[in-house]
Order: sequence, then structure tokens, then C-alpha cells
Amino acid sequence: MSEDLKKLTGKNPKDFEPVACSLINKPDVALFAELVEKEDFLFDFVKQNVATRLEKCCNSSNYKNLLSLLKYYSPSYEEFIVSTLVKFSNEDLTDEILEIFKNGNTSEKTYCAKYFSYIQDPLAIDLLKEYAYDDDTYLSSNCASTLAILGDNSCYEQAIAMLDNADDFIKLDAVRFLVSYGNKEAVNKIIDSMKKSSMAENFAGEVLYLTDWFSLYNTSKTDALYVLNHITNGLGEILGLSQVFDFNLYEILEKLINEELDSQIAVVLANLKDKFETLTENDEYLFDETKETKQEILEIKKLLSSINTQALNAYIDEELYEDSEFVYTALELTNCAENVRALLDSNNPTVVLKSVEILKRMNELTQQDKELALSSVQNEDIKNIICAI
Repeated sequence: MSEDLKKLTGKNPKDFEPVACSLINKPDVALFAELVEKEDFLFDFVKQNVATRLEKCCNSSNYKNLLSLLKYYSPSYEEFIVSTLVKFSNEDLTDEILEIFKNGNTSEKTYCAKYFSYIQDPLAIDLLKEYAYDDDTYLSSNCASTLAILGDNSCYEQAIAMLDNADDFIKLDAVRFLVSYGNKEAVNKIIDSMKKSSMAENFAGEVLYLTDWFSLYNTSKTDALYVLNHITNGLGEILGLSQVFDFNLYEILEKLINEELDSQIAVVLANLKDKFETLTENDEYLFDETKETKQEILEIKKLLSSINTQALNAYIDEELYEDSEFVYTALELTNCAENVRALLDSNNPTVVLKSVEILKRMNELTQQDKELALSSVQNEDIKNIICAI
């Protein structure tokens, strides 16, 4: 960390004030680039302090110097940069930012997309649509949210249609767009698409940024539990552990523990207990996490440990039927081979395959079981897998 950056992020006004003003007035692009580069090593309150210090140095004479900083994107400094540009905006500045949006790098485009959420110029709509599905999530998110503010409904309808695409990656792009767009009417359609996707954990990790879990639970208990179950499956693998704060997972569990126990709640809670045992049994998952995240994970595990496992197990096998939203998790959790065996003639070939795998794991798989499974399945690829088990 350079001496100037130490001063800029420090506590002494005699140090940080001249550095902040120099950064804006020069402008010192190299120092700003270093600030962005070190973002992950700075506490949130430090970044907020820096943003406030830089904003105080901006005025009607130097605000255009901010355009030189746009090459380095940071969500921590986006608000101060964009709001300052908006404060002093005029037609010439908007034209200049539109040109940067057309020809700039990804970071510049990201700031520009945010600018047009304030300066609602319809000339930006085509560019916003062009980058609404960009690989850079900050850029795509800013474009989607700005299109919503501009009231462009055509892109919303396009994303809804994409949820029916056979390609899961296209569907996931649509989900991310819809979450950033912010229309909660899309929630049910996203969950319906999620139920037909092999990337349900990815979908689940997005949908709770569009609606909160408690609202979803009040609307559809099964859907809320289904989303929570796939969030559980994704934690530590697809989803970051710090997202437990975003999802309010501890508060969700407090509610579920106090609900009347049934088979769906039992499966979800049993899955959570199993997951948090895995997350905390060694340092593999927690090693790089912050102190706050580690503490929250341990608190959640402690809360889950208060649940009677036998009480949960008494309900789990009730979800061992092919149309259950929780059948795959129930198969992972059950101890009853006969109840698993009952699924070998299911109309759902993936349920049949999963049942064969579970019986094999239990050392209960017989030749008769395999023959029944093979007679139930038409898909040749799945048949070959069953034969190989």
C-alpha cells in the first residue's frame, strides 16, 4: 500500500484531506486505481469514509475530472462518482457520457449505465439493452435496473420468455436480469423455471434478492422451502457463505423451528443440519471467510443443533414420492431401503436413478432392483448408468 493510500484511508484529517483533494484535482488516476485494487482489504466503513472525503473535494470546477476515474469500477465509489456527475450534469456532459458508454471499457460502461438511471435519456436505451446480459455482473445489473427505471417493458417480457429456454445458462441470464430489473411479479415464473433446471442452486441464490424469504413463505410455503433447500445445497459450493447474511438465514431458521413440524419442514431442516455439520467439520469451507461470517455460521450450527434429529427423521419418508419437490433430498436423508425401493418404478427417470444410487450406497441394491429400475426407464443414457452401478 502506497504512502498516499495509507493517508487517504487513515484517520488524520491533516493527512487524508490534501490527498483526497489532490486525487480529484490532478486527477490522480493511479492512486484511484490502487484504491480500487485494494478494495477487498479495506473495511466497509473505511471505504465509506474515503467516498465521503472524495465527494467533499468535488465542485463545479473539477467534477469532470471524475471521468478519468471511470476506467476503474468499484461498487464502493460508484454512488459518489455518479451522484456528483448528476449534480453538475448538463446536455454536454450527458452527450459525453453517452459516448463513453459506446466506446469505453467495461468499467466505464458500468458507471455510465448507472448515470442514466438518474438522467433518464431514452438515447441510452439501445446501449442498456446491448449490455443487459453482459458477462460482467455489475454492468449487466446496472443496465437491467436502469431499463426498469426507464420503463422499458419489452426487455422484461423478453427475459420472461427466456425462462422457457432449454439452455440453463440462458435461463440463468434471464433470472439475473429479472432480479436486477426488480419486478416482483417475476418471482413465481422464476421459481417455476427453477424447478425445471439442473442449476436450481444458482437460481435460488438469485431469487431472494428479488423478494425476501418471509414474503415468499407467506405466499407459498412450499416454494419458500424449496428455494431454501436449494440455497442449503449451494452454500459453500456455488453460493458464498457470507450470503447467509443477505438471506437472513438465522432469522429464517428461528421461524421454521417454531412452526408446526411437517414433512417439508423436516426435510429442509434435516438438510440444513447436515450441511452445517459439513461446513464446520474442518477448515476447508471457513478458512478464507471473515470473522463475522465464521461466527454467523457457528451460530446457525448451534441453533440447528437444538433441533431433535429423531423428530425430523420421523417425517422425512413422507416426501419419498416422485412428485414431491423434496424427493431428492429425502432420498439423501432416509434410512429406509424399502421406501427407496418403492420409487424404482417411478415415471421420473431421474428419481429412479437416484433411488438406485441410494440403494447402492446403503448396500441394499439387488439384481432384482436393477431389473425393475431398467424396466421403468426409457432413456438409454440413464439405463447405461444404472447398468454400470
